[in-house]
Amino acid sequence: MIRMKRKLGQVLVSVINKLRSISYLPAWAVFIIDIFLSGFAFTISYLICYQMGNHIVLTVPFLLKLLLNTVIIAFFFLLFRSYRGVLRYFSITDGRSIFMSVLSTAVTMVVLNFFTQHLLQYTILVYFGFVINFGLTLLFLYLFRTMIQVIYHLLGNGSPPANRKIPILIFDISSTMISTAEMLKKSSTHYIPVGFISSDKKAVDKLILGLPVFSMSDKDSVLIKNKLVQALLINPAEQDIHEKETIAGYCEKNRLKILSIPAVSDYQKRPSIDKIRNIQIEDLLGRTPISIAIEEIGENLRNKCVMVTGAAGSIGSEIVHQIACFQPGLVLLCDIAETPLHALQLEIQEKFPELHYMPLLCDVRNRARMEQIFKVFRPSHVYHAAAYKHVPLMESHPCESIHTNVSGTKNIADLSVKYRAEVLVMISTDKAVNPTNVMGASKRIAEIYVQSLYKYLKANEEKYKNPIRIITTRFGNVLGSNGSVIPLFKEQIEKGGPVTVTHPDIIRYFMTIPEACRLVLEAANMGKGGEIFVFDMGEPVKIVDLAEKMIRLSGLKPYEDIPIVFTGLRPGEKLYEELLADEEITQKTYNKNIMIGTVRDDYEYEELKSRLAELCEAAVNHVDKEVVRIMKEIIPEYISANSIYELLDEEVFAN
Repeated sequence: MIRMKRKLGQVLVSVINKLRSISYLPAWAVFIIDIFLSGFAFTISYLICYQMGNHIVLTVPFLLKLLLNTVIIAFFFLLFRSYRGVLRYFSITDGRSIFMSVLSTAVTMVVLNFFTQHLLQYTILVYFGFVINFGLTLLFLYLFRTMIQVIYHLLGNGSPPANRKIPILIFDISSTMISTAEMLKKSSTHYIPVGFISSDKKAVDKLILGLPVFSMSDKDSVLIKNKLVQALLINPAEQDIHEKETIAGYCEKNRLKILSIPAVSDYQKRPSIDKIRNIQIEDLLGRTPISIAIEEIGENLRNKCVMVTGAAGSIGSEIVHQIACFQPGLVLLCDIAETPLHALQLEIQEKFPELHYMPLLCDVRNRARMEQIFKVFRPSHVYHAAAYKHVPLMESHPCESIHTNVSGTKNIADLSVKYRAEVLVMISTDKAVNPTNVMGASKRIAEIYVQSLYKYLKANEEKYKNPIRIITTRFGNVLGSNGSVIPLFKEQIEKGGPVTVTHPDIIRYFMTIPEACRLVLEAANMGKGGEIFVFDMGEPVKIVDLAEKMIRLSGLKPYEDIPIVFTGLRPGEKLYEELLADEEITQKTYNKNIMIGTVRDDYEYEELKSRLAELCEAAVNHVDKEVVRIMKEIIPEYISANSIYELLDEEVFAN
């Protein structure tokens, strides 16, 4: 007896597992079942009608009528494709298709009966039978689909594997998201939209593309509780940071995944549904991208030779991607890193097959090599993104920081002037403001040089007719860039922790890579020369809050599943960064997100050249202490923090 029970149990488990493995009923099976149910409903209505009239059912007429009804309803099933929907995701659109199929069948049967009613004895009862048949057919078809949903729910089959459609809600009813929902309904991707969530109360309870519109507060919870929805799809570009916080909290509470579509750029109007992915922390922190003068930028870059230094880096490669959309004549991809440059080349071949470009393995510190490139190609637009940027590493290697960030920038600026480029855009950092580390100080010296150079050119405009426009842009921390905190946190979370944060109170400004590169393009377009452009970066973010959010996005609990450890400030690191120094002020531009920083500009070009020659000579001789001492003399506001060079501050101030 026990063996028999065990055997039956094993068979039952096997059957259940087999049912669970069924992705969905094939369309042909649904079609056959629907035909059978409609025939069953017709039979019952026929019996009810003729029994009420005390009429003996004649076998041959009944079979003919059943066959006729079956043929007609099969035709309308095929016409309205009511059998094509996935049953456990039964939606209003599917219900409407069934309703139209059954209604059309009933109307057709009534019309046919009207023209053949002389053959029938009980006309009124026949029409009454059609009404009963209509109601029973709808009832059976709807009950069948409801039963399938219940079975899948009981079997725990609410989480479909990759080869099944995953039901999702679409957040908001913007034109982009409606277009996305429409494409998803017609596509073969893994996702199927079952409704919208809107913040517009007037849109709630309406239908868009046959899909219901819900609010976050009430009705959509029915779908969620019944596990009919597994994810919420958003367009991060359309929500501000506060709305993203609300969405993240809502999805965390209801155990929904957050999916995102890539930002729809100004040069690509339709969303790319094949790139739908899980939400990234960059999506939640990034705000609505800044708007830029697309047409004017495109006109300025079209058919021009454009040089990008540091082209294989995170910022440089994004600049290349955005420039590629404006049909430049030639793009020079300058980088010293062989493997990343090769990867960028392969990516361009795939994404921009018509782009004319030239990968150039070169070092901005090598003036002879860079002059050869300038002499041959004579670029009109130069985007200088090559730099050393890691604060602790540069604190240990100040000479290398000078070679790249100062000498490299000087080479590019001087050659841009010599070979008459139209515009040079230098990418700087917020760490150049009141620097506390070698990296920030080296970038500030680079800023000072290009500004003093432009000032010198303007003062000698008769000699340098139509001088180059030299523009500087200051960035905060760029989300997801090489070496930034986010890739580090991701790696630590994947390993099970701990996540390391230097200090519980440390804060940073953040922007996304596309935002940073949009600023570069806009700066090149709007700048007259000599400006330092600053982006309105909103509120700063606590790094520990960032770590906690990333842990939650991974489906884990901070401090419980993944510990957070505070390791102490690193050499040269400060608790907060500034975009403008205290004595600096800002001016507004036509773009509300971009400001011009009015900075100290009393540096004389010839005197600065002399000091830089002294600085670079010390760097060549690898005298770290002397290099840092000269840097502090050039930039009085450079005060080291948590660094071995703090003792030099006393010497400089004493002198």
